[in-house]
Amino acid sequence: MFDSSGKLLRTETGFFISDDGRFITTAHAVEGGINAVAKTADGGIYNVSGILAASTTLDLAILQADVKRVPFLTLSKSPNLEMGARVGVVGSALAGSAEAAHETTILTQQPDRLEIAATLPPDSGGSPIVDANGEVVGVVVSGGEKATVRPSNALGSLLARIASDAKPRWPEIAQPGVTPTPAPRPTPKPRLVYAPAPAFPSEVRSRPGVAWTGRFRLNFNARGNVINVQVIQSTGNNVLDQSALGTLRQWKSAPGQEWAATVPVTFQSR
Repeated sequence: MFDSSGKLLRTETGFFISDDGRFITTAHAVEGGINAVAKTADGGIYNVSGILAASTTLDLAILQADVKRVPFLTLSKSPNLEMGARVGVVGSALAGSAEAAHETTILTQQPDRLEIAATLPPDSGGSPIVDANGEVVGVVVSGGEKATVRPSNALGSLLARIASDAKPRWPEIAQPGVTPTPAPRPTPKPRLVYAPAPAFPSEVRSRPGVAWTGRFRLNFNARGNVINVQVIQSTGNNVLDQSALGTLRQWKSAPGQEWAATVPVTFQSR
C-alpha cells in the first residue's frame, strides 16, 4: 500500500476470492492509501485498481486487482465449526510471516468472531483460515495470543454492499486549507515506487569483476504500469538482456501520467 507521495505505507497478507481479481485483506491495511500492488508467490505483480467495500467495524476490505484470471479461495457460506475442529492458518512469507501455513483448532464460534487455539504472529492480518475442505471459514484481522478472527459468514454484509456494476476506487485525499479553483493543477513529476534491480543469472559464467552495461527504455501508462520495454543498448549478452527485460517489466511508478525513461543496467560478476 502506497500513499499520495508514492511512499510505501505497509505490506500485509490478502487472498483472492474470485478468479477476476477480487481479494480480501484488513481495512487498516488500506488506511491512508491511494495506490497498491498485489504480489503473488509465483512472482506476479498486479496493480490494485481500488477498494470495492470496506468495514472498520469488521476491519475487513475487499479490493480489486487488475488481473484476468487467478487461483482463488472459496468462502464457506455457513461455517458450522465445533470446538476442536481442525483448521489451517495460511500466512504469507511475502508479508514477513515465518510460517506460511500451520494447523490449529477452533475453541469457540461467535456470530462475529472465531477463537482459535494458536498464538499468531503480529503480521498475520489478512490471513485466511481454511477448513479440511479448503474453504475459507475465517479471516485473521489481528495476531497475538488472542488473535481476532472474523468468521466467513460475517463477510456477507460486506459483499452485499458491492453492486453488480460497482467500480473499484481509491478515496480522495483532502487538502486542508486549500480552496479549490478552476485553474489547472500542475502535473506531478513522475516517481518510481517499485524498482527492483535485475538479478545476475546463475547460468552466465565469467571471471570475477567483469561487467556488462546496457540501456533500456521503459514506457509507463497513467496508472503507473510498464507497458513496453525496449533495448536501446544491449549488454552484449542475450541472457543478461532477458534478465533485465523481465525485471524492468515489473517496475511501477506513482499514477498520474504517461511517461518514459531510459534506464542504465549494469551486471557485474563476482
